[in-house]
Amino acid sequence: MKAGLPIGMGAGIAIGVALGVALDNLALGIALGVAIGAGSGVAMMGAGATQEKAKEKKASGDTSGDGGMVSDGGASTSSADCDASDAGGSCDAGGGDGGGGGGGGGGD
Repeated sequence: MKAGLPIGMGAGIAIGVALGVALDNLALGIALGVAIGAGSGVAMMGAGATQEKAKEKKASGDTSGDGGMVSDGGASTSSADCDASDAGGSCDAGGGDGGGGGGGGGGD
């Protein structure tokens, strides 16, 4: 969306003029309207650019991205990967009891 900045500026100035008339300070209203309009226009331009990039990526068939998924680098281990020869217990799939636990309390 290449028209984001003009649309934002127009809306911002309109809001600013209305605010300036309501506050009986038109100069302040126009200044606030320009600032608000510029900010919203730049935000709309950024959102439009992001959407265009996503469309281009989808149209080109680029599958190099992970689709927003977070990878742990292949470090996860399922119980099917473990066998009885794993005597060290390093193949715990997360379903264990978490280890020993604390001892008793203090002496009275």
